[in-house]
Amino acid sequence: MTDTTISTIAVLGGAGHEGAGLCARWARAGYRVVIGSRDAQRSAEAAARIAERTGGQVEGATNEDAAARGDLVVLTVPYSAQSPLAESVRPHLEGKILIDVTVPLVPPKVARVQLPAGGSAVEALQQKLGEGVRVVSAFQNVAAHQLDDLDHPVNCDVLVSGDSEAARETVCQLAEAAGMTAWHAGPLANSAAAEALTSVLIFMNKRYKIAAGAGIRISGATPAA
Repeated sequence: MTDTTISTIAVLGGAGHEGAGLCARWARAGYRVVIGSRDAQRSAEAAARIAERTGGQVEGATNEDAAARGDLVVLTVPYSAQSPLAESVRPHLEGKILIDVTVPLVPPKVARVQLPAGGSAVEALQQKLGEGVRVVSAFQNVAAHQLDDLDHPVNCDVLVSGDSEAARETVCQLAEAAGMTAWHAGPLANSAAAEALTSVLIFMNKRYKIAAGAGIRISGATPAA
């Protein structure tokens, strides 16, 4: 069952590689997408490209305007920008689901797990934003170029962590609408596993020259089980 309360998705950082891929897939699935950026011109240009590719409703805006317009907000920015950006748009997040795609990568050693104190970068953000915002962790382990390849399904499952089961279910539905298989992965604290796994996958991509990008698959069951 699709959550019909979600018609407009705001993607902050949607002009970047990961964000643009998600925007394109949701636009093609029939959602209205608002791309947020510090530079409104950049977001408008990205929106025009994605709208042309997908035939969907895609608009550009500042991060603040996008967050205000979205029924649900997605954060797709580097770790260094995660907390400052979320706090800057905090008034527009109250009562909404915030999907956080953040991975705590610390250049140049991005192939080494470097979780923050306390374990999960996404759980730390939930604590800062408070209970009025339902933070859900997802999409950390999906390669950006797979998301951008609209002609093929994404060859990677999605782990969805969050303290609200209803919010997790909404995010699972959005992942499936974008052509991915999504799994409830438990409370937000479990996001630490997905965040850490990203560095492992980066190492494997380099070590084994996996051009398509290494991903994960859950075996032994289906999400509906």
